[in-house]
Amino acid sequence: MTKLPNEEFRQLVCLIRDKEFYEPEDIRPIDWPKYNLTQIKDAKETLNFIRTQVDEVDALLLKGKAGKPLTNPKYLVKSILICEALGLTERNAQGWLEILGPFVGIDEHLDDRTIGDAYDKIEVIYLLKQIFEKTKNSDGILSGDGTGLETSRKQNYESYKKAGNHMTSIVDSREVVQDFDIYEHECKAMHILIENVYGNSLRLDAGFNDRKLVKKIDSRGIVPYIFPKKINNLNGSVAWKSMYMDLFFDVMTWLTEYHKRSHSESFHSSFKTRYGIITKRRLSSILSQVTARIILHNRRRLSYFNRING
Repeated sequence: MTKLPNEEFRQLVCLIRDKEFYEPEDIRPIDWPKYNLTQIKDAKETLNFIRTQVDEVDALLLKGKAGKPLTNPKYLVKSILICEALGLTERNAQGWLEILGPFVGIDEHLDDRTIGDAYDKIEVIYLLKQIFEKTKNSDGILSGDGTGLETSRKQNYESYKKAGNHMTSIVDSREVVQDFDIYEHECKAMHILIENVYGNSLRLDAGFNDRKLVKKIDSRGIVPYIFPKKINNLNGSVAWKSMYMDLFFDVMTWLTEYHKRSHSESFHSSFKTRYGIITKRRLSSILSQVTARIILHNRRRLSYFNRING
């Protein structure tokens, strides 16, 4: 039986973790006039997207209380998407919806309580889930990570995790979200998410250094790139051994592939910068808010790549 070079592998991992193989990247300049024009166009595209995408999905029809007709759930979803796109409170949204309602196809008055309650409704979550599924397509180059979800500006990342306010997601190299989870902690969530995505390769940091997860990723026909821990060795399943033997024999090629994972960190950073803190408290309402924000994020990313690709 061939002896694996475990000692040499651990020495290599120490060098990698001490950042002995990295070179700084150039910072790209921003064309501000072009950026400003893009923002104007983006506002128009957002309103058109909200109208067309919500109108195209099938609603979950529920019966209301006797004598009390239900508000059209599509109106509720449109109001939520407008709130999240513009960063509005439910109270402020009332006035904006009087102006924007005709553009997105809302034909009735929605007060602040109706809009606020909408986040917790199953028929709203159902519609948002359908719209999210329509906004995702994959270029096959996947990355995953977890992040805290701030509910106040005083929290830090560790406090989010301890409080259970977190999101785990998988994005492609365009930072289009392929799937996400707000219920489970990172590694457990990734076991679930991997069942719902398609791609050629997936990059994860050392927090996901899990032999069962590597095997599951490989069984989906996806090549795993999971950053090693200092205690790792080369013994294990074929998928585990193959992943780290590739690293051992061609460090720079492996690291070049792995560091495409930066798209996942970039998504979390830009997502939280653009949309701010989570303002909801019930888990179902948080799911609606996060889903709406991801829908809007995916629309913007796909629109951007459609523009630059002609």
